[in-house]
Amino acid sequence: MQQDPEVADRVRKVIADAGTTQREFARRIVMDPSKLSRSLGGTRRFTAAELARIADTGGVDAGWLLGTQTTTPPAKRERTAVPDGGRPLQIVRETVRLVAERGFHAVRVADIAEACATSTAAIHYHFPGRDDLLEAAVRWCMDEDTARRAARVADAADAADELRQLIELQIPRTPQQRWQWSVWLDLWAEAARSTAVGRLHADYYRQWRATVADVIRRGVDQGVFRLVDPHAAALRLTALIDGLATQVLASTPGGDGTSPDDMHEALLGYVESTLTAPRPRN
Repeated sequence: MQQDPEVADRVRKVIADAGTTQREFARRIVMDPSKLSRSLGGTRRFTAAELARIADTGGVDAGWLLGTQTTTPPAKRERTAVPDGGRPLQIVRETVRLVAERGFHAVRVADIAEACATSTAAIHYHFPGRDDLLEAAVRWCMDEDTARRAARVADAADAADELRQLIELQIPRTPQQRWQWSVWLDLWAEAARSTAVGRLHADYYRQWRATVADVIRRGVDQGVFRLVDPHAAALRLTALIDGLATQVLASTPGGDGTSPDDMHEALLGYVESTLTAPRPRN
């Protein structure tokens, strides 16, 4: 069913008034950028929850977006004190934090509402069901992970240095890195049960492996890596990262299990033995 063009026009105005790109606005409302684009183009309808998040983030009335109130844009309403990005992002961030601490199925909507200092009705207003909230949490984690990678490798000397930095980002050393991995492990389990989350998970891994494959391909062109199949090498390396990270999280810090240093050493050793080009002899 097609989107009402007047609704799409009002959403465009909200995005323009926000002074940001369409992709960044999609991130703020925790929405797939392609869905936002299709809705604005008239080939998809916005859901009620998406319009609620757009209204909240843009500081306008949802009724105006739908065309059920006043035919002129209302003045921006006063916003409650929430972190940068608005209430939807606050809800998703707190959901991710609680999932990391307790596991997704142990987190109640009431817990999220308490963490956000709001009501359960406000949570359901933005994310009607647990699946909606889980999907938003997966998308937010994907976006954050992609942004961290881009910032970390911006000054890499060559492809080999870039790959080492990507690997370092995957080592669960700090408390934050450990809870990020804890979230991912919980979401992987959900992906096996949820078609929507499963599609997101598959999409994320296609992007992640493509990133690693591109680095390896450039390394081959630069002569720092052996002549290998970049996609096959990326598949093996990302699988090794996942398996080792799982072992680290399952180990007691300081115990006999796999430590972050063990993981780092194993990954660098794997890269050295299977990817790094032989150094010319003098």
